Amino acid sequence: MSPVIKRKGERFTLPSKYLLFILTVFCTALMLFTFGTDVFNKPLNTAVGYVIVPFQQGIGKIGEWLVNRSDELVQIRTLLEENVKLKAEIASLTEENTLLQQDKYELNSLRELYALDGQYGEYNKVGARVIGRDTGNWYSSFLIDKGEEDGLAVDMNVIAGGGLVGRITAVGPNWSRVTSIISDNSKVSGMTLATKDNLIVSGNLKQMAEGCISFGQLVDSQNQVAEGDKIVTSDISDKYLPNILIGYIYAIDTDANKLTKSGLVIPAVDFEHLGQVLVITDMKQSVE
Repeated sequence: MSPVIKRKGERFTLPSKYLLFILTVFCTALMLFTFGTDVFNKPLNTAVGYVIVPFQQGIGKIGEWLVNRSDELVQIRTLLEENVKLKAEIASLTEENTLLQQDKYELNSLRELYALDGQYGEYNKVGARVIGRDTGNWYSSFLIDKGEEDGLAVDMNVIAGGGLVGRITAVGPNWSRVTSIISDNSKVSGMTLATKDNLIVSGNLKQMAEGCISFGQLVDSQNQVAEGDKIVTSDISDKYLPNILIGYIYAIDTDANKLTKSGLVIPAVDFEHLGQVLVITDMKQSVE
């Protein structure tokens, strides 16, 4: 048989079964070699140290960060729920506190009215609540929740707090309008309680910015009237019942005519805060 002659340019090929056999022998030999020696341990350990360990550390830190974030989210959710509950409790407590303050204010007002009722016990009175007022800082004109159906009428005197508020100037079936003594153009015939000297108390809303109204036409020939003296309604008043406290003399000056005096009066009633009043149902004409 003639030998196979390899022609120039032909590619050398190895049958696959021989290639598989060679690779199997090589891998088996490599396994036996590495099993019996540590020649590859150091390079592999070095590779693990540079690659695997930092990777594991990174995975561990990421896991720890995720756990911490999960715990924080749970805490935040818990805090939000507690915050909602606390807000609801605060709203409830605020409402209760407001109601208690209102009750306290009404109780104090009722106590003042009760004391005032005893102070003017000789008169018949009806309690009423303020339900509206004109614009401004002062109760110069306001509405109350009682009217003709409750026996009220025009010119009935109204008191509150420390003394005289004013008088009814209009009345409806279940409401009345009160014009107070601090209102502009209001005139009240008064007298000093200590000396019985007569004078005229005039309303003035501009002066009320300083907490005062004015008085004039005081004849004090003996110079006995002094600051701090009480002024009450006089017996000669045509609209107001006698001896109702109006206020206290704050300042006093001699007029240019040297015959009369004038000055300022601090009202006995707090005309910035009025909630409840007493209406005296006795009229001046019926008393005389």
